[in-house]
Amino acid sequence: MAGVATLGFLVALEITARHYGLPGPIAGQAREVVFAPKSGFLLYAGMALMMVVLTWRQRFVAVAAAIGIDAAFFVVRWAADAKVTEGHAFGNGALWVILGCAVVAVTRRTGRERVLLLKGVGLGLLLVAGRKTGDTWLLITSETRPLVLDQYLAVADHALGNPSWLVGRMVTATGPIGFNLLDVVYGQLAVAAVVVALYQLRDVAAERRFPVHHLVRTFLLIGLLGPAVYMIFPVVGPLFAYGTGAEHWSDISLWADAPSSEQWAVANLWPETPPPVTTPQDMPFDGITPRNCMPSLHTAWATAIFIHSRKGPRLLRHAGTFWLTATLVATLGFGYHYGVDLIAGVVFTLTVEAALRTYDRGWDRSGIRLVAWGVTVFAALLVSYRYLPSEMARYPWVYGPLLLLAMASVIYGYVTTLARWEPRTAPAPQPEAQPEPV
Repeated sequence: MAGVATLGFLVALEITARHYGLPGPIAGQAREVVFAPKSGFLLYAGMALMMVVLTWRQRFVAVAAAIGIDAAFFVVRWAADAKVTEGHAFGNGALWVILGCAVVAVTRRTGRERVLLLKGVGLGLLLVAGRKTGDTWLLITSETRPLVLDQYLAVADHALGNPSWLVGRMVTATGPIGFNLLDVVYGQLAVAAVVVALYQLRDVAAERRFPVHHLVRTFLLIGLLGPAVYMIFPVVGPLFAYGTGAEHWSDISLWADAPSSEQWAVANLWPETPPPVTTPQDMPFDGITPRNCMPSLHTAWATAIFIHSRKGPRLLRHAGTFWLTATLVATLGFGYHYGVDLIAGVVFTLTVEAALRTYDRGWDRSGIRLVAWGVTVFAALLVSYRYLPSEMARYPWVYGPLLLLAMASVIYGYVTTLARWEPRTAPAPQPEAQPEPV
């Protein structure tokens, strides 16, 4: 049922994208079987996820086959003088190996072995399809939402002290070293997720089954539900609404040829001058820039990585903490998000994570209560950002702590509820002392 629902959603999104003259996720993925893929690293990350169901010998064969196929594609392109001007020169081999494993599962496997291998293939393909789906969603938001609500968030952000402007100046002061480091963290979020997921799925090949809950489920559900909020609350971000946006166009492959958005901005204020407190209103924006700020899904995904890295070894826990911290700095320092976006992203992630864990437990009362509270807080945040931004800017010492308290309440509810769900290990009984012989 999950597979059919996912396929139906992808088909519907493909049809919608074609209606607007945009490339859909299915066509984009099929194109990468032959042409230079835009998601080279991600294809190999998907293959790594698929390989959790294979033995070590099969993994070596799969990696060798992927590298060999990529080498063959490189030779053919070099012989045909077909230069790779868009995308990566590698990644086709990984996709061919994933599809080849699907063929092997159908033709050479039976019973539980077939199901396990198909689950591995589905996991790898879903990771890449999630990226393609997100890209398509962003294009659709720019086509269907001509008005954006940036002025509302910019005014509401005064309650938090305009963190995007503050962190933006800090990142600018670090120069190219700090910028490039944060850019790598921001751009390779999916690779970090795969590292954590591989740790969680390390015993699949031995146990011949997947764990009940792992990071990939949360990642995919965040990517599925988040863009729906973009359609309700379209926002382009301070870099574009209050700046030129030109310096970051090259970082977004889908819009690499887009012109500067300075002509659409309210004023060129970011990051030097915080925006004035005025009566906010809907503002028109170009048909290219994605409306992908509310909530911050980069914050949501980084929060999910942090949560799922807590039970790993010390190095993985430190890496999860670093990735969350660096992602929060990058989302603000690059001007991609307002501070209120990040608060909504944290609440969104914890609600999704709580819903998945409650579903696994059978929807008991404590889980339903936690999910309902998360949904309520998230909805209250969106309503307050839309209808109370002026009051929030007028009384920052009241609304700023209230926003942080609302987020903290969801964090506290999640942590305490999860602690009650975790099995408690009782201390081992001590042997009774034997009386000394007389």
